[in-house]
Amino acid sequence: MKILLAHNYYGSAAPSGENQVFEAERELLRSRGHELLEFTRHSDTLRAQGAIGKLIGAALTPWNNHSYRTMQAVVAKFRPDVVHVHNTFPLLSPAIFHAIGDCSRRVLTLHNYRIFCPAAIPMRDGNVCTECLDDRNVWPALQHGCYRNSHIATLPLAVSVALHRCLGTWTRQVDAFIALTEFQRERMVNVGLPSEKVFVKPNFYPGNPAVIAWDKRTPAVVFVGRLTAEKGVTSLVKAWALWGENAPQLKIVGDGELRDHLENLAQGLPIHFLGQVSSQQAQQEIAQSQLLVLPSEWFEGFPMVVREAFAFGTPAAVSNLGSLPTIVKHGHTGVNFEPGNPESLFQVVKAVWQSPALLAQLAQNARKAFEEYYTEEANYNMLINIYAPSLQTQKWNLRE
Repeated sequence: MKILLAHNYYGSAAPSGENQVFEAERELLRSRGHELLEFTRHSDTLRAQGAIGKLIGAALTPWNNHSYRTMQAVVAKFRPDVVHVHNTFPLLSPAIFHAIGDCSRRVLTLHNYRIFCPAAIPMRDGNVCTECLDDRNVWPALQHGCYRNSHIATLPLAVSVALHRCLGTWTRQVDAFIALTEFQRERMVNVGLPSEKVFVKPNFYPGNPAVIAWDKRTPAVVFVGRLTAEKGVTSLVKAWALWGENAPQLKIVGDGELRDHLENLAQGLPIHFLGQVSSQQAQQEIAQSQLLVLPSEWFEGFPMVVREAFAFGTPAAVSNLGSLPTIVKHGHTGVNFEPGNPESLFQVVKAVWQSPALLAQLAQNARKAFEEYYTEEANYNMLINIYAPSLQTQKWNLRE
């Protein structure tokens, strides 16, 4: 197959799960012998220009005519069977879908909710907010300034959502959407995506990592992620405060705006802040620990850390919110607790931690889930079924 992969890389200053997924799927397809071409842009080019770069990004978010014309030329020359787009924000813009034409199968991975939610993350003032999704209208986002708490910054994203809903971009210019979970699929269909075009394909872990024997692991709990409000790290530290000095060691991997606040809260507790580390080191911490905790207070897509935990045979404790309980099955591959509730987090994690045999069984089940759903081979088969290449090849031949 001839596959054109399109992606706008987020800034390199902070790790991006979307960037990782794009690169992992690129290597997966390349290893299976497909002919690939990349159509990429980098947000770093805007960041380097300071305030002017922000203005350029805002202007191009709804419709980038240069990207439109370039995509037309690339498609005409390469003639791909599939054009698979990951992220268009801010430099590619959804205009590229109008440039592809129907000779290629047009696929979009829904890494978040941005095509209908200007903030991309359905969250406002520390709480889940689905007003724009439920009302099918961007006015709530404009009213509250949901993107970066700024009315001005929200405006181009809201214009983009409204424009492409009006143009029918998502109903007529995309042939297949990839949702990361069934929960996300249902939400996006309810907002207006054609149900027959929305498929579920989770993220995968490349390779087949060795699992550290249970009795060789550090008796520790690990959190890996941004230290921001939506990740629920404040609730996590408060739960450890409820547990007190008898709590197990908690390793917090990552950095963010809440770090100083969290370190103050954690004084005297068995909590260690490792800061921002390489992805390899973060994965090593997950592999060596006996439990991963993810106390998110917003709708996650498919967290990369859960994918990694399952690959290394590490059970997970996650919020009972959005997609998370459909990925981490309570009592099978981990446990669920109420989001934003330190008492619930404390009670649930304490109960499983004090049941070593159950925790070890959850670890075995997590690895089995990886082997069944999240390997390269399983993911490749799902992806190829979504691509459905034969019809597109016939279209190019007919055009000749």
